[in-house]
Amino acid sequence: MTRRAALTSILIVIAAGVILLAMGRNAICTCGTVDLWVGTRDGPTTSQMLSDWYSPSHVAHGLLFYAGLWLVARRWPIETRFLVALLIEAAWEIAENTPWIIDRYREQTAALGYTGDSIVNSLSDIGMMALGFLAARKLPLWLSLGLLLALELVPLFVIRDNLTLNVWMLLAPNESLQAWQSAL
Repeated sequence: MTRRAALTSILIVIAAGVILLAMGRNAICTCGTVDLWVGTRDGPTTSQMLSDWYSPSHVAHGLLFYAGLWLVARRWPIETRFLVALLIEAAWEIAENTPWIIDRYREQTAALGYTGDSIVNSLSDIGMMALGFLAARKLPLWLSLGLLLALELVPLFVIRDNLTLNVWMLLAPNESLQAWQSAL
């Protein structure tokens, strides 16, 4: 990665953090700690720490952004595609923490007690996307597809949620699916 692309990446992440702070998001969990992992789907520290069961969905974002940008912009330098993916993910982290999306998650998805992400969690999610994007760049296609499948199936079986169900429930809520997810 060029020095300019690296600096731009850092500025995008800093800007996302500053915007989230300006939106009133907590820098860290209100419990006062920062843990590496939270193993519950909808506990009070979910989406507050560095990683949780929703972190794999952000790695999946990176895999999918790499594939999508390869399809539509494969002639662009890899740094440009990475920066576009980073901007999309940062924009999502900001949008995800607006009252409208937070309420939508609470009403329509498995994230019943969702209150939004801490800034440390949002920045970690951006880093997870970057990890997925960079993995997709290095891995053979079959391994990227296998990883994507694992990132969807493991959370599906453990917490009855994943990226696919999350998007589905945000865009086209389904009562039967919501009941199945809530039966955990």
